[in-house]
Amino acid sequence: MTKIAYLQCATGISGDMCLGALVSLGVPIEYLAEKLNGLGIAQEYKLRAELVQRNGQQATKVHVDLVHDHHSHDHEHSHHHARHLPEIERMILQASLPSRAEAWSLAVFRQLAVAEGAVHGIAPEKVHFHEVGAVDAIVDIVGTCLGLDWLGIESNNAGLPLLYCSAFPTGGGTVRAAHGQMAVPVPAVLKLWEMRGCPVYSNGIDRELVTPTGAAIATTLAKEFGSPPPITIKQIGLGAGTINLPIPNILRLWLGEVTNCQSDSGLSLETISVLETQIDDLNPQAIGYVFEALFAAGAVDVFTQAIGMKKSRPGILLTVICHPDNLARCEAIVFRETTTLGIRRSTQQRAILQREIQQVETEYGQVRVKVAWQGKEGISNVQPEYEDCAALARKHNIPWREVQQLALQSWHLQNKN
Repeated sequence: MTKIAYLQCATGISGDMCLGALVSLGVPIEYLAEKLNGLGIAQEYKLRAELVQRNGQQATKVHVDLVHDHHSHDHEHSHHHARHLPEIERMILQASLPSRAEAWSLAVFRQLAVAEGAVHGIAPEKVHFHEVGAVDAIVDIVGTCLGLDWLGIESNNAGLPLLYCSAFPTGGGTVRAAHGQMAVPVPAVLKLWEMRGCPVYSNGIDRELVTPTGAAIATTLAKEFGSPPPITIKQIGLGAGTINLPIPNILRLWLGEVTNCQSDSGLSLETISVLETQIDDLNPQAIGYVFEALFAAGAVDVFTQAIGMKKSRPGILLTVICHPDNLARCEAIVFRETTTLGIRRSTQQRAILQREIQQVETEYGQVRVKVAWQGKEGISNVQPEYEDCAALARKHNIPWREVQQLALQSWHLQNKN
């Protein structure tokens, strides 16, 4: 089972809401505190969690209480000195964090510094993390990365967690900042949304709903934004925001699994995308071209069926089966190469046999054979590759069926023990 997570941000997202949702999912606050101690700022804050009510619903609120030392005036100032990105990066690298948490934390801070820098027109390295509240931001970001790592959420090919995120509510009104009043969403949040091309909407609440820290965490770590991916839900974490809003101010973190693994019958299950459209006004010659282009783009299978359409027109139903990450590319090809105005898409599970290609020798030459089997039940399908048989049939001027039979015989001889 692959563990994945989905951030549902009905009232936005902030760093402390992320921490609350993770603690709610079982990440021990003691574990977070102990690992965060490696950053060397333990004397500057205290971490605590409590259960709170938000519009009658219970959720977990994590507080990062800043500690003010009143003995020394100089010390007081040292708390508030602005930390730059290089200093924060050094702190993270020296903290002996789990490797994924370290890499994710560095990526989030870098993204936040790039956005803040773009807003102020300065290099990311020159950004002062005072607005974000340096200690708050460090604890929220590193703590969230520690929590996601602790939960065992899988990594994708890029090394980021398999985390998905809903569209963001924009919020509205104004918020007080170091430079006076600012419109919501604040510039850094807008910049982060722009950098990732995020979907947003207004839920009619004129407050700051998405903070720069929350936006940086989500836009750096989330793989995709929008509706939840196909997921079997195992547990829901509820992280409370600070203020009360017309709807419960709670970030919901769905923890679940995707089945790309063995089903009960020992078959492998995988998630597959299916595209289909019917066409009645296209030169049939174009269809052959579409097939080639789709296979080149990574389609698993493409097929057509003859259908009767409106006004008794004969037409075809074109169906494309592809992996979800090739969906956009395949869809673009169908729109580009056909006259269709709409394509239906669905996500399905398919059971697949385990398979491998083996080589066999025949008297006419080598042929590749696709061998498929199910679990421990042994071989269930052996097919010589069409193209190899065709090449030998042409070369030796013998029937294709004969080459295919010979290849099958050779395979059975090789594998009879």
